[in-house]
Amino acid sequence: MKGKKIKLPLQEEEIKDLKRGDRLLLSGTLYTARDAAHKRLLEALDRGEELPFRIKGQVIYYVGPTPPPPGKVIGSAGPTTSSRMDSLTLPLLERGLKGMIGKGSRSEEVKRALQKHGAFYLAAVGGAGAFLSKKIKSARVVAYEDLGPEAIYQLEVEDFPVVVINDIHGGDLYEEGKARYAREK
Repeated sequence: MKGKKIKLPLQEEEIKDLKRGDRLLLSGTLYTARDAAHKRLLEALDRGEELPFRIKGQVIYYVGPTPPPPGKVIGSAGPTTSSRMDSLTLPLLERGLKGMIGKGSRSEEVKRALQKHGAFYLAAVGGAGAFLSKKIKSARVVAYEDLGPEAIYQLEVEDFPVVVINDIHGGDLYEEGKARYAREK
């Protein structure tokens, strides 16, 4: 996949230029978190504790990677359904989270919050976990190791392919696709 190369963590100026439908190749640091890790992050915030990583400007990948086979950095690392994190997303956006990677659409509440906080939602191709794992150059657990694959990992990625689904301007690639299909039908 060809796309615009983006260095992580994100810079404000880059985010403003991204539009729904843009193909990106991410390189740099991102973090993983699924349901259980999100719940622990919110519990830590409720207790007034610091998060296990600096969230401002970061991207979270909704993935629970499989164990690495011999000689590999990580096992299969395909995206999980993002809507499962919708009720857990707003407090992280309020603290500076700038991007999320998953699959499937987001709630209207999350889409409004993306605009409000200048963040965006990206999709990675579901079913391509083995391919995506080849774009991960290092992986280490940074929090909640007891959660196994749902622990929070710090990943170093190179040319990790994603598509902008929801941008900071209210663009929604999925809704645009549905509307186009309805017109053509």
